[in-house]
Amino acid sequence: MDNSSKPHVVLVSSPGFGHLVCDLELGNRLATYHNVHVTFFVVVESHSSVGESELVQRARTWNLLDIIELPPVDISGQLELNNAPVFTRLTTVMREIIPTLQSAISALKLSPTALIVDTFGPPMLDVADEFHMLKEPLRLPGCMPVRLEDLIDPMTDRTKQEYNVFLQTGLKMREADGFLFNTWEDLEATTLKALREEECYGFIPVYPVGPLFRPVQLQSSSSRSGLLDWLDQQPVESVLYIAFGSVGLGVLSAQQITEMAWGLELSQQRFIWVLRSPNKIDELPDGFLARTHNLGLVVTQWAPQSEILGHPSTGGFLSHCGWNSSLESILNGVPMIAWPLYAEQKMNAAMLTEELGVAVRPKIAPTKGIVAREEIEMMIREPKYLFIDEESPSP
Repeated sequence: MDNSSKPHVVLVSSPGFGHLVCDLELGNRLATYHNVHVTFFVVVESHSSVGESELVQRARTWNLLDIIELPPVDISGQLELNNAPVFTRLTTVMREIIPTLQSAISALKLSPTALIVDTFGPPMLDVADEFHMLKEPLRLPGCMPVRLEDLIDPMTDRTKQEYNVFLQTGLKMREADGFLFNTWEDLEATTLKALREEECYGFIPVYPVGPLFRPVQLQSSSSRSGLLDWLDQQPVESVLYIAFGSVGLGVLSAQQITEMAWGLELSQQRFIWVLRSPNKIDELPDGFLARTHNLGLVVTQWAPQSEILGHPSTGGFLSHCGWNSSLESILNGVPMIAWPLYAEQKMNAAMLTEELGVAVRPKIAPTKGIVAREEIEMMIREPKYLFIDEESPSP
């Protein structure tokens, strides 16, 4: 098996003979017994011992690991090296060498799938996010495994006040006499079963009372939205509806609006795009509205979402994955492009894509970077999720 088909682990060893011994042995076992391609980074200090150098040279002769030595970093301006405790010195070295590590990983021919660090390496864990490496998911009873990056942000950092707020809220819930959930048995049977059997909550009764959402309002012809009149003129399941919630937090950067607009235009897909304040219509690319005037509508005011999702011409929903919006889309049988932005939306997106299979989502989280126009076009064109009529209108 060539290296390109193996899992590729980056293993970073902090300075010190004892660290090297254990870390090299771990790398050797991964390579020998688990068919893993290991790139082993040695963090060198200016005063590294002869024993460390000999150990590294001997490991090279085994031909099991790709060993790369990272040059020493100067931390003399931050610490009095002669007086600094070992823990402080090593933690500082590992933090300051991160840019060098990032450059070295970028230069690798094979992208790594996982990062392993030792006791002094936690400052480097953000590097795994930058290179989209895998992380062990959180396993909750009754739920699909949840990746760390899909959790509610305050739950990922125990040092934040919000973490304690969430923790105390969860503990306080044990005093309730029952739980009402906006869901139903067929949608989340496994999760509801786990909640009913959860001993730490004292087997509190669980009642799925959903779906709870605003029903479609019958409207007279005089009060009916012009958007619905426009939808009446479109083929069945041919329109992509784009909206990011009603609370003003669903904000896209100007750069992301540009990429979204180009992705739409390149896809030649009919659309209704709700672009509300604080985003501005003048953030759209020059000429976008003119080029797409026969293709779709950009709306800067409130839109009747329930009616739009329930309209037969709507074939897809690019959504922030708020729970109400997700339920409306599921109940109307409208497939989704998941674009989570805040609160629990990332967890909802994971459920919609990986558990229910009713959505796709970008490779990079929209909160972590810019999703390129090419990927947006590809998601829109994916026939499994969005039904595109054979004759798209000319721009």
